[in-house]
Amino acid sequence: MKKQIYTPMHPSKRETIEIRGLPYCIHTWGDPDRTAVYLLHGWADTGLSFQFLADEMATDYFLIAPDWRGFGESGWSPQGYWFPDYLADLECIIEHFSGPAAISLIGHSMGGNIACLYAGIRPQRLSHLISLDVFGLPDSDAARAPERYAQWLNQLQAQQSFSEYENIDTLVQHIEKLAPGISPERAKFIADSWAKPRACGYGFTVKADPAHKRVNPVLYRREEAQGCWRKIIAKTLFLYGEDSRFYKSYREDGFQEECRSSIENLSDDCLADASHMLHLQQPEALAERVKLFLTSD
Repeated sequence: MKKQIYTPMHPSKRETIEIRGLPYCIHTWGDPDRTAVYLLHGWADTGLSFQFLADEMATDYFLIAPDWRGFGESGWSPQGYWFPDYLADLECIIEHFSGPAAISLIGHSMGGNIACLYAGIRPQRLSHLISLDVFGLPDSDAARAPERYAQWLNQLQAQQSFSEYENIDTLVQHIEKLAPGISPERAKFIADSWAKPRACGYGFTVKADPAHKRVNPVLYRREEAQGCWRKIIAKTLFLYGEDSRFYKSYREDGFQEECRSSIENLSDDCLADASHMLHLQQPEALAERVKLFLTSD
């Protein structure tokens, strides 16, 4: 039986703008005269995955969701992917849509890490910050640097690839595993937004540059991230899926106390019946929590 697809209540408007030499796909919802809220997707995702959240929020806000470089419909970078580039891209996108006006950032996973860094680098730009199911990365051991550089050099000589799917239904099944409880209609919508036909004409892969599969040769330094967090002045919420392994680690491995000591105006919470992909699993509950936070003093 052919799977039904979700019909958006507020379809996105899509435009392509040039950001630092690359064509950037930007999805928007709502009235541009309303308060701007930027939605930053995670690794191997796309901005359109915020459609279900946007359907609950588009009448109250102007929502802006880019496809990060190398993902979705945005351009691929021939130089590879470096985390500071996301920060520079974000700044250009904010300037394009909002100029000097204060904005709010909501980031999921990798997008949450980008949002938290930017909030400390440009603290005056943000009024509110929401990080979805992420709290930075674990610190790295400097002794691993030679190994990591060697791994990166080796990967430059090899061909990377994302998973391949025989048909859309197998990609739907993959999304249902990533986001337990998502409806079949919504899973099909996400699958269609992620899917890219393979060059051979048979089957699908995802809309992502395989170069993203290479390791970052520069080790993550948590102290540097914390240095940025300490400069955050925006009202900040870390929101998790109650069933997420990240939420468990946040509570049990000392990260909650560490984050609270680094970010002055931080609160944290969780959503029931959700794990890492909470924006796909519980968009209605997420929208309710987000709107409550954005309207609070």
